[in-house]
Amino acid sequence: MHIKPEIRILAIDDSPLINEKVMIIGAFFRGGEQLDGILRAEVTKDGMDATDVLIRIIKDSKYYTQIRVIMLDGVTYAGFNPVDITCICKETDLPVIVFMRSCPDFGKIKLALLHLPDPEKRWEIIQRAGMIHKIEQENPVFIQVCGLDKESAVEIIRLTSTHSNIPEPLRVAHIIATGVVLGESKGQA
Repeated sequence: MHIKPEIRILAIDDSPLINEKVMIIGAFFRGGEQLDGILRAEVTKDGMDATDVLIRIIKDSKYYTQIRVIMLDGVTYAGFNPVDITCICKETDLPVIVFMRSCPDFGKIKLALLHLPDPEKRWEIIQRAGMIHKIEQENPVFIQVCGLDKESAVEIIRLTSTHSNIPEPLRVAHIIATGVVLGESKGQA
């Protein structure tokens, strides 16, 4: 995939878990430099609706035809509301990059899922995201990819990590989501 410096990216992150409905914010970016728009929706805390909500807001967005890649902060939102990245890729016809600051502890995740309805289904969706790839750099990060080759995904992560090791579109989505819900942004994407 040829990657332009101003590739259009929709990065999605969730807000803090203070209510049963948790706000998610999509930041529509040109590369790692310019914010062009915002999307907002809600998903259920520890629910099973994140995949459907993300597909809906992406396809209903006025930015849909401009988006070249979707970037997610992990594969669960609003606690353990799993996101099926293969379904999102198929339904939107867009590649998906999942970004993680650290490699997930699957043992702890499986134990936590036992306290929720449908733990097997949640685990299956999480596993469907595929292999985790480590990006070697000063502070290593991790990605999962669907609909895109690993090399292109790494190039996009590096291109958009303009102010830290976190891609700027995800960093901004996180800042907006926490700021709107808490009145002030805090924490790390």
